[in-house]
Amino acid sequence: VRCVQLSDDNRCLIFGQPERPAACNALTPTAEMCGETFEHAMIYLTWLEEVTRP
Repeated sequence: VRCVQLSDDNRCLIFGQPERPAACNALTPTAEMCGETFEHAMIYLTWLEEVTRP
């Protein structure tokens, strides 16, 4: 599910704001996570959500 706080150009609309979730603040992007394409990044983030789901 796409984050409702993303703009049309995939920028966080609440970056730096106190209401930004702690999980987002703690996330440190890596080359492995971002890959070479937007599609790669989305596949990785989907996988990350699945393996960290409580």
